[in-house]
Amino acid sequence: MSIQLGQVAPDFEAETTQGTIKFHEWLGSSWGVLFSHPKDFTPVCTTELGETARLKPEFDKRNVKVIGLSVDPLTSHGLWEADIEETQGTAVNFPMIADPDRKVAALYDMVHPEADPSITVRTVFVIDPNKKIRLFLVYPPSTGRNFDEIIRVIDSLQLTDRTKVATPVNWRPGERGIIPPSITDEKARELFPQGWEAKKPYLRYVEVK
Repeated sequence: MSIQLGQVAPDFEAETTQGTIKFHEWLGSSWGVLFSHPKDFTPVCTTELGETARLKPEFDKRNVKVIGLSVDPLTSHGLWEADIEETQGTAVNFPMIADPDRKVAALYDMVHPEADPSITVRTVFVIDPNKKIRLFLVYPPSTGRNFDEIIRVIDSLQLTDRTKVATPVNWRPGERGIIPPSITDEKARELFPQGWEAKKPYLRYVEVK
């Protein structure tokens, strides 16, 4: 299927390293990050899972649940987790989906035959508490993901949902947002009584928290 922003993330039931889950039920009222790995016991994936485990306090602070997936079975995942803890210095502290029949991979279009029909590409889906897909990224198997960027995007999504601003290029928490053109100056005065700086009528910077 073709995944699009704003659609409800496909629900599924699957075996994971932390037991059987029903995805929507497991997410509950949290944000979610679902990310796939080409194969167990591969070097790039090993570094990614270690980094994700290390970042758990940051995800927790943002009410984000993280879950991984590869097309290998649970027994393989369990053995791999020992290697990850040994080499990366952090135990895997989130569930990994075993998807040997590629049921979930098909739902989320994670197998790209022109790249390699036998493995999943490195996909990332950010899902909000309404179960809607807010971001998806696709990396080639050879390139590790930047989890600082994934967290930055989550920060932006949570801020923009709460304050109705947009965030400019390279935005980081604590920096100014932008008032979208769809908000008139009249409405903006209600939403942003602190005022704003207008570089152009369509480019209005505002301090937000």
